[in-house]
Amino acid sequence: MTADPSLAVRRAIADDASFSTWRARDGWAHRRFDWPAATPRGRVLVLGGRGDIVEKYLEILGHLHAEGWSVTTFDWRGQGGSGRLSPNSRVGHAADFAIFVRDLADFWDEWTQQADGPAMLIAHSMGGHIALRALAERAIDPAAVVLVAPMVGIRSPIGAWAGAWLARIMARMGDPARAAWRVRPDQRSAGHRQRLLTHDVGRFEDEAWWYERKPDLLLGPPSWAWVAEAFRSGRALATDPRIATITVRILMLVPDADGLVDSRAAIRLAATLPDATLIRFGDEAAHELLRESDAVRDRVYAMIDSFLNRHA
Repeated sequence: MTADPSLAVRRAIADDASFSTWRARDGWAHRRFDWPAATPRGRVLVLGGRGDIVEKYLEILGHLHAEGWSVTTFDWRGQGGSGRLSPNSRVGHAADFAIFVRDLADFWDEWTQQADGPAMLIAHSMGGHIALRALAERAIDPAAVVLVAPMVGIRSPIGAWAGAWLARIMARMGDPARAAWRVRPDQRSAGHRQRLLTHDVGRFEDEAWWYERKPDLLLGPPSWAWVAEAFRSGRALATDPRIATITVRILMLVPDADGLVDSRAAIRLAATLPDATLIRFGDEAAHELLRESDAVRDRVYAMIDSFLNRHA
């Protein structure tokens, strides 16, 4: 069997890349990652989703770096190496997404002053949600934005309205920071999660590989407060009139078969953006387009490259 050459990027930190600490205005420490290009064409900030860590994005970061971009990312407040917002270190808690928008705005302000050249943004899932809110609030000013499976709405087995109602009730009935569900540590549960995220088993297993080496980075299910806020913020975002005033060029990549976020909500929002190109994927793609099987991932990377090249 031939070894997967991409493992060299996915499971290793490059010698010329580095981790550091960025502190928000309230002093909260965020785990930051920078990989500068020798002669940069510009810079790209990559934003992950809920529960993600820097290491999950090493492959796309490596690709962008090879294309001549200096790349940066960070773990969101409350996850990865950026501390926790819940007493339970395995629960992803947040009562108000405004804190994430403020963190992004402050980070962007500092980051864009640290070097010249075009500053681009690539945001996945919850990162896309926060990026859209920041754009609507005029808190960031990227030259161009790529939104990958943006979390405008979230999936619920009982429907969006009932799911939002249940989350609000559950958040009020007990500790709002408690886990919204339990994760079974068995193979069947892992297989279900893998199918929700990506068809590529090897890339899915990258997470476990990193967590074995850095167990403190692991985060489990969201809190009931997080779920309730995701529904609330998603509804507010979808009806925000400021969305129609966002003039930044946007490439939106949406997997129709996404089992985690509501692809229809993202598609509806894309239609209200003044300068957005929407690309939809079928059953061949799950939620994590940046970590999908090669056939899908290669298409995604080519679209991102073309888009960034046009707007650099």
